[in-house]
Amino acid sequence: MLPAATSSPLLTYSFTHVLKSPHGRLLDLRRPQVMGILNVTPDSFYPGSRLGGSPAADLLRRAEAMLAAGAAALDVGGYSSRPGADDISPAEEQARLLPALEALRREFPQAFISADTFRASVAAAAVAAGADLINDIGGGTLDADMLPTVARLRVPYCLMHIKGNPQTMRALSQYDDDLVLTLLRFFRDQLAKLRQANGGQPLPDVLLDPGFGFAKTPIHNHALLRRLPELAPLGYGLLVGLSRKAMVYKPLGLGPETALNGTTALHVLALQGGARLLRVHDVAEARQTVELVTGW
Repeated sequence: MLPAATSSPLLTYSFTHVLKSPHGRLLDLRRPQVMGILNVTPDSFYPGSRLGGSPAADLLRRAEAMLAAGAAALDVGGYSSRPGADDISPAEEQARLLPALEALRREFPQAFISADTFRASVAAAAVAAGADLINDIGGGTLDADMLPTVARLRVPYCLMHIKGNPQTMRALSQYDDDLVLTLLRFFRDQLAKLRQANGGQPLPDVLLDPGFGFAKTPIHNHALLRRLPELAPLGYGLLVGLSRKAMVYKPLGLGPETALNGTTALHVLALQGGARLLRVHDVAEARQTVELVTGW
């Protein structure tokens, strides 16, 4: 059982299913939606997703294709979070991210765009450049200024579970307690800190991400996927990122390049488990999955 603190409103908050950007744009999650991944990095785990060093035109073409295929949001990241990825400075991350974000904002002024960063300074610069959501793999644990920054900017926020950081998490996949209980406690505590940073009031526009592949073994990942409904008492919408990850391709003896079919199969389970936003490389296929699973 969770400690008595779970009787607080943190676990009974009613998710509104609509995220409102400080720039006025809305992301309607009353029905599950798809977020397309745009990695402006040279080393993300799936080579087909890498746009680092590519001309801006390539980024814009891929974004246009994703939006045309039904992406409700785009997620732009300049820091690879694959296990063991090289650490880069905030300045380098920002130098990758901001030009891409600014180009997307000019070309697609109505698009809902997320900035994938765990650094408060990068998040603030991204919001100033037009980002509508901050997608934080650290869940507020990798930068002490992140939660106060999110609260101050009134920006929608995705809070992910992680242990350690991308350089250390592979060695931190041991859990002394039940994994789902561990996640519930983590989210409870981080939401409490976010609420405190927001003057004691809950921040309504929040998504939670279980963090598939982040300090979790394949066994953990698949058990967590089956148990997604157990996160529902938190009362917040779930973002799920499974696309072409090792939990998909390794059990099949494949690589990320051939993991689309397996990804689609796991997306079905995620939607059945309550996912409201799928973060994906392959928008058209994910959009079709949403249509077939949720109906018309």
